[in-house]
Amino acid sequence: MRGWIIGLTFVATGAIAQEWPLRPGDEALDTATLEATLRGNSLTFFDDGVSEFYEDGRYTYTYANDGGTGYGYWRIEARGTVCIDFVNGFARCDMYINDGTRLVLLTEKGDRFPIRP
Repeated sequence: MRGWIIGLTFVATGAIAQEWPLRPGDEALDTATLEATLRGNSLTFFDDGVSEFYEDGRYTYTYANDGGTGYGYWRIEARGTVCIDFVNGFARCDMYINDGTRLVLLTEKGDRFPIRP
């Protein structure tokens, strides 16, 4: 039992300790700002893809050019990450940052997707 608890502590700490590829001037959004920015709102990317964050935790991403829609559920995790569990079994976590000029979605790999104002 003791080893099980230590293992869980290690897993939880590892997830929180993840380093995001931030650049100078990037500012991660805090939980309250994320809630206000996302809950009940849509974000449009420069390729015309649209993320919708419903009040009840549902999530959709509509691809540009009639490319279909992905469905899932979203939540805010530690350190301002936003995680989405898609209904097809895929899951991902991203961070939303302010890069000094606009809101940007930052992936764990360091890909950056600016959001239209």
